[in-house]
Amino acid sequence: MRILFLTPWYPSERDEMSGLFVQKHAEAVRAQGVDVRVIHSQGWCDLWRQWQTLQREGWMPDAVQLNVIQKQGLLALRLKKHYGIPYIIVEHWSGYLPENGGYKAQSPLKKHFAERICHEADIILTVSPMLERAMQACGLKAMHWGRINNVVDDFFYSQYRNTEIPKILLHVSCFDERAKNISALLRGFAALCERRSDVRLIMVGTGVDWQASYDLARDLHIPDEQIVWTGEQTPEQVCKWLQQSGAFVLTSRYETAGIVLSEAAATGTPILSTPVGIAEEIIIPETGIIVSQENVNRPKRLSEYMEAILAMSKYSSRAQEYRAGSVGRQLKEIYDSCLHYNI
Repeated sequence: MRILFLTPWYPSERDEMSGLFVQKHAEAVRAQGVDVRVIHSQGWCDLWRQWQTLQREGWMPDAVQLNVIQKQGLLALRLKKHYGIPYIIVEHWSGYLPENGGYKAQSPLKKHFAERICHEADIILTVSPMLERAMQACGLKAMHWGRINNVVDDFFYSQYRNTEIPKILLHVSCFDERAKNISALLRGFAALCERRSDVRLIMVGTGVDWQASYDLARDLHIPDEQIVWTGEQTPEQVCKWLQQSGAFVLTSRYETAGIVLSEAAATGTPILSTPVGIAEEIIIPETGIIVSQENVNRPKRLSEYMEAILAMSKYSSRAQEYRAGSVGRQLKEIYDSCLHYNI
């Protein structure tokens, strides 16, 4: 079986983290014995050049996986109309969510093409039910809808556990204030620091609002010894931070999935999160706490939730359905259905 991935997001020398979730899908499918090729492009000319290169090599896909509906969708549509090659859409983009509004802000022409590309897809897979509902609310229709998980690396399922629960809160994100609401996290932690000196907050990642977040922590007088800024970390390093932390905290305004939630669940780390992405699927009373958007913006209330999550015990690894083997098999079964059963 030959599958062509079309994506505007993929790790590169310029940005090793961009589209890492797409790369992990490709690797999971390859592990199932599938011949996978990836066209990673931003502009139409580069997209067409890479496709022509594959044609000169004599390589033709049996099916296409379209990751994000952009210019790449026009190529997927062309391959279906000219060669009868089916395509599926795996959607991750937060622009469909009402809190983001990116899709609704697009031009009528872009929306027209998006609607046609979705309508012609054999199936649209989203990374959370929340994203599926958001796409449908934007007026997008499909022959079939389904769900696919992001991949959690196997090393997150290590049985390592601290014998004592450290008083460490961990946050991992791309430091985008609009989405991640990092200011609320810092204000809540500052309120906690006023009562306790034995807790620490580990801030993992970098991004456009990293400096503003760092400056806010200083303005809030969070003691230097109680907050650590690590910068960007590898997945292996994130895993170690989760294993060494008492709890993971996510204060996002919106997420399409929130893969770090499933990574935390895989390590057995208690989770404090707003009701975004997959949070309400991952979190049960034994594994974490859901905090409302209203309460996450109330520093004293959030600090109380932070104390509560630090009092929880770690648990056995969950989220087995996010393993690469499970996700790869599911994608291969969907390709088979498109090719042989005309789903």
